[in-house]
Amino acid sequence: MKKEILKFSIYFILLSLFVMITSSNIFAHKVTIFAYAEGDTVYTESYFSDGKKVKGGTIVVYDSQGNKLLEGKTDKDGLFNFKPSKKDDLKIILNVSLGHKNSYILPFSSGKGLAEQKRLSSTEVIGGIGYIFGIMGIIMYFLSRKRKK
Repeated sequence: MKKEILKFSIYFILLSLFVMITSSNIFAHKVTIFAYAEGDTVYTESYFSDGKKVKGGTIVVYDSQGNKLLEGKTDKDGLFNFKPSKKDDLKIILNVSLGHKNSYILPFSSGKGLAEQKRLSSTEVIGGIGYIFGIMGIIMYFLSRKRKK
């Protein structure tokens, strides 16, 4: 029974390491765009996965029907802001050199203005992974204790 727990633990640790190693390579060159509204202005922030700001990235804004509303470039801090010409859902696309591309949909909330979106921080993601490991540890503890009796 101890061998089963040990075997399960080793598989779990190896699988966890595999996921962590491969995911860092996948997102090595990812570009991220985040948009939010304050009043009647939409603000965007653009950055690479390593935290560098996107300088001179092209931002194209579309409405919900796919009509192009405007186009612009990010500044040296990766920021771009605009006042939308329509009260509609906005699809904001960021194009950067070497094929880096990402989009963000900013919904319009039924006449009340643009809806604010909450960005998921890396601290929250790491905290969630920590909770999963903690719960697995508690389960493994009780399983090993039950089998000893």
